Amino acid sequence: MDMLIKKYGITNKGKQRLCLVTDAKHPIKAPSEGTKEDQVHIVCQQMQDHGMRLDCVIIRENSSETASQKIIDENDFLLRLFTEKTKAKAIYVSNPTALLGALRTRNISPVTVYRGDLELSSTMKIKVWVYKKTSEEKFPTLKKFSDKAPPTDRYATHEVKMDFEYKSIENPEKIVPPEQRIKGYRYGPQVVPISPAEWEAVKFKPEKSVKVLGFTDASNIMRHYYMKDVNIFIPEPGNTKAIVACSAIARAMKQMNKVAILRCVWRQGQGNVVVGVLTPNISCKDNIPDSFCFNALPFAEDIREFQFPSFSNFPSSWQPNEQQQEAADNLVKMLNLAPDDKEEALQPDFTPNPVLERFYRFLHLKSRLPEAEVPSLDRSLKRITEPDPEKLSECKPVIENFRTQFELKENPKKKKSSKRAWREKSSVSDEEVGADSKVPENGSAKLIENSSPEKVQKIGDLNPVQDFEAMIARRDSSKWVRKAIKEMQDYIYNLLENSYEGNTYPKAIECLVALRRGCILEQEPKEFNRYLHHIYEKWKTTDLVDFFNLIASKSITLISKSEAADSEVTEEEAKNFPVKTELYGDSDSRSQILTS
Repeated sequence: MDMLIKKYGITNKGKQRLCLVTDAKHPIKAPSEGTKEDQVHIVCQQMQDHGMRLDCVIIRENSSETASQKIIDENDFLLRLFTEKTKAKAIYVSNPTALLGALRTRNISPVTVYRGDLELSSTMKIKVWVYKKTSEEKFPTLKKFSDKAPPTDRYATHEVKMDFEYKSIENPEKIVPPEQRIKGYRYGPQVVPISPAEWEAVKFKPEKSVKVLGFTDASNIMRHYYMKDVNIFIPEPGNTKAIVACSAIARAMKQMNKVAILRCVWRQGQGNVVVGVLTPNISCKDNIPDSFCFNALPFAEDIREFQFPSFSNFPSSWQPNEQQQEAADNLVKMLNLAPDDKEEALQPDFTPNPVLERFYRFLHLKSRLPEAEVPSLDRSLKRITEPDPEKLSECKPVIENFRTQFELKENPKKKKSSKRAWREKSSVSDEEVGADSKVPENGSAKLIENSSPEKVQKIGDLNPVQDFEAMIARRDSSKWVRKAIKEMQDYIYNLLENSYEGNTYPKAIECLVALRRGCILEQEPKEFNRYLHHIYEKWKTTDLVDFFNLIASKSITLISKSEAADSEVTEEEAKNFPVKTELYGDSDSRSQILTS
């Protein structure tokens, strides 16, 4: 402290910082006058006068070294006095990774996102301040620099500036000035021009405000609805009424398990409105008031729907047995990062971003040694990016037991279909290049190969089963499952309707089996059962009755409850089809199945 005061004096008041790294296990020298506490109070007073900050990082590793608990308690008490009397904080760490995260060289000063009223109604408003609680640290922007400036120019910035020129297609030599340019937005096949004045007029310009829209049960807000950064709402500092009001509302919400839905416009002229959820954050310290955490919620356009069948709807044969479930439970327990007898590993507060940390280390090295090569990944960063080897060695029997409980089969990769075509010069005719002849040296042949698979849009005649499976496997929209089932039903219907003496029966059976399998996988048993009843009722008295005899011989039945939980057909009813035809609804419900 004396060194900082003597070197910088009062010129850098508030910018001086001390960092103490210690295990605090050894005795402290007694002062010549007064007590150790008196000495701490004198140091604290000097630190306050000069606006000095202190960061205490206490390392408490689980080592075999014995230390006096009395000395440790005394040292912890003295360090705690610093945190109470000055701008100091004490952090306890137990491993090198946490130590790396605790030593922060860059502290970001908090800046308010919003200062104003939290409006519960037109007559009740609470003064609040809003800060960012978490915000993603972006990778630093790397700018382009040039070495063309003279080495003797001390004031050269070496920055590269870019200019753009817009030229006419009709006359490439003519430069189009800004007043003759306008932005256009694609709308279907056309481009709609919108002028800056129109764009400014169409912008949404709400008034700055934060309003409570209402309250709802906390269970109604799913965890995956949380978006973007987290903000914290605190009552206006020094405003006793605001502190009491916020505390009363937060504690009432906590007791009733409620959250608030807010409409937020953080600043005047903001071009959008944020709707979010406010969660109570009850303080556990007497000198810190209660607060709220705020998470932005998505609008309909922000939600991405991916349809996956629930594990609970799968048949019992697809569910894990007791031994498999026990092996999985043991694996989760053994890989627990927060065991009862140890400190939690990889805590967010003490875990640095390994990408940023590695970049800044190399940047520091490069500034001192321009020719330095990129070093290998540091061991402390490896513990963040890779599983802990010690943990894995302890869990080896559990991992091996988990592996033996499940039969692993190799999933062979399907070969991508490719279209190949030979393009030859006119000097080489089809007669010159036969099936067994070679291309002449004076001729040239080009092999065009298109192996990039395109997403299947509809079921075709060439590979209907593969098209159907590809469509139900798509997860970019929820429509593909319904579309695939409908198109496969129509395809089978057309095969049977255009059949001549059973020539399309084998292909129809193959498609029907694929349809049944897909409906089980996607938990759509009712679609298959309705369809099978429909085609049976339509053609059971025609010459297509042979097709249903073929269905019976292939053991193609209705989908029962044991195969899909949503089915309303028992195993006995499924086996008896098509003997019993009145098992699935009445004739009116069956007549609702429309065919193309």
